[in-house]
Amino acid sequence: MWIVIIVVLFLVVVVIGLTIKIVPQQRIGVVERLGKFNRLLTPGLNILIPIIDQVRVYHDLRIQQANVPPQTVITKDNVQVLIDTVIFYQVVGPEQATYGISDYVYGVRNISTATMRQIIGKLELDETLSGREKISIDIRLALDEATEKWGVRIERVEVIDIKPPLDIQEAMDKQMKAERSKRAIVLEAEAAKQDMILRAEGDKQSKILKAEGDKEARIRQAEGFRSAQELEGQGQAAAIQVVAEAEKKRMTLIKEAGLDENVLAYKSFEALIEISKGAANKIFIPVKSVETLGGVGMISEVFKSK
Repeated sequence: MWIVIIVVLFLVVVVIGLTIKIVPQQRIGVVERLGKFNRLLTPGLNILIPIIDQVRVYHDLRIQQANVPPQTVITKDNVQVLIDTVIFYQVVGPEQATYGISDYVYGVRNISTATMRQIIGKLELDETLSGREKISIDIRLALDEATEKWGVRIERVEVIDIKPPLDIQEAMDKQMKAERSKRAIVLEAEAAKQDMILRAEGDKQSKILKAEGDKEARIRQAEGFRSAQELEGQGQAAAIQVVAEAEKKRMTLIKEAGLDENVLAYKSFEALIEISKGAANKIFIPVKSVETLGGVGMISEVFKSK
């Protein structure tokens, strides 16, 4: 009796296990009914018909990574390089990924290798080393075209490393060092040239400023001399004007006093008498003054008294 109950319970558990399927998030199952595709199991609780329905395979819908083994390829200039790549893909059509190809990961790797050989064969070594991004894009486009039928989408292709032969790598290192030394020499020469240019510019500016200073000083000196001459001339003109005004005033006073020319001449000869008292004095009398004094009868008395 207990054996029967245990067998029944076991069969019930087996049937439940075959009937109820719980699918995790981001996973999907392909269900076949009697060997033919029936439907897809979505995340959550799913009910199957035992024995009739069978889950063929589960697919992970997350982005997956496929490491392509390092491949030795030959460039256009006959140089062997070792290239290591990584492919990121995602299953977008579970039915096609199940029935379109037996192993889509293996297919992706093979297509990637073949495409890489074709692309690198058209590039020279320098283009290969500097064209990682272009190589990645070309491989991804070729894979997209092929994997579209498989329900697989290529998200990204990354070229991890490109290794040329050791002797070529050493030659490249020497070339790089030579280029760096050349660049350093050029930069040093440019710096020296720039320094000389700056020094010349500074000397030029200094001379220009000095010449402008000398010019300004001469201009100011000339302006000062001219101002001094103008002031001196103005002073002389003012002095002459003062003397003229004084003379004019003196003549006006003489006229107002009623003194004529004869009186003035007489006064002048009186002054001459005082001057001529010295033993060594000689007096020269203008002719006009002599005539004036003779007219008044005074010249003989002047010489008598002497």
